[in-house]
Amino acid sequence: MNSKHFSKLLLIMASVALFSGCASPSATTPSSGTSPTASPAMGTDAKKLKDVRVQLAFLMQSIDAPLVVAINKGYFAEQGLNVTFERGFGNSDTISKLGTGKFDLAFSDMYNALDFNEKNPGDKIIAVAITQNGAPFSIISLKEKGINSPKDLTGKKLGAPAGDGPRKLFPLFAKEVGIDPASVEWTTMEPKLRETFLMQGQVDAISGFSTSALPALLKGGKKMEDINIFYYNENGLDFYGNAILVKEAFAKQNPDVVKAFTAAYIKGLQDVLKDPTAGLDAVLAADQSKLMNREAEKVRMQIALERLFITPEAEKLGLGSVDPKRLEKSIEQTVVGFKLKGKPTAADIYTDEFLPVKDQRTIPAKSDRKPLT
Repeated sequence: MNSKHFSKLLLIMASVALFSGCASPSATTPSSGTSPTASPAMGTDAKKLKDVRVQLAFLMQSIDAPLVVAINKGYFAEQGLNVTFERGFGNSDTISKLGTGKFDLAFSDMYNALDFNEKNPGDKIIAVAITQNGAPFSIISLKEKGINSPKDLTGKKLGAPAGDGPRKLFPLFAKEVGIDPASVEWTTMEPKLRETFLMQGQVDAISGFSTSALPALLKGGKKMEDINIFYYNENGLDFYGNAILVKEAFAKQNPDVVKAFTAAYIKGLQDVLKDPTAGLDAVLAADQSKLMNREAEKVRMQIALERLFITPEAEKLGLGSVDPKRLEKSIEQTVVGFKLKGKPTAADIYTDEFLPVKDQRTIPAKSDRKPLT
């Protein structure tokens, strides 16, 4: 080989080596640019990890910190899993995609899952752990509207997307607070416009999740003292919030995967309860769009700590579990509110067989929990 050809060969080899070094290993590539890049646990071979695809209920938010922390700290990798996640587009949409098999697990609510199951009995979805012991279902108004109690909603104009869960349940809420559900007028809009309609005065109040509405209103210039909020679980509708959902067929075929995922997630949740500021910072660092507002996400996290994560029931039963009587009652209310034809029971939508033992899912002692800053 002459020196000219030898020099050309060296140049090609160097180029190949350079571009090979720039490629990201497939085992840790974020899904759709939303999952934080995380190294496997110490001593874990990434090639041996089981890939698990997860979808959120909506955009990544501070309340997704347990998932992000569990990925960052290698808790999933320790369980043999390589977890990637994508944003969701609302609870109903997330459940629908889970039912098609596009994702292995998802975060959404049991009540919309009951609706899905009735329409798609061959793709039944179940909850394997409750991530939010309380639901953020609420009616929200601005004090300038003069709606100082639920009874003041009579004759008012309410706004929400057509598929909004709290909107579907409003007739039950109205019955509990003593007003005629037909006495209000509903305006339908896209989810992203809900708070805008309220601030612009196009509606007098909105239904939705407080964890979504309050941060948006504060980001829009309102203050907490400007807002009135009426929680469903303080007015006769004591529902659970989001849960880890999985297709029943997937759980039967991959029980170890579901158990491993649940265990790692709960470990991440316990870390967030111990140090919520670190959890908030982890989510902000994982936000590749860099559009997250820290103060808004801090409000969302504080709501979750006070109303969704840490409750007397969760402290008694442990993270992920349910009170069967409470769940049964909320299912009965869902049947009426969602106009379901069947009569599902708690066993039709929830199982604790994939949960870690109770000692491994306790809420950290108050003395071990740092305040959110």
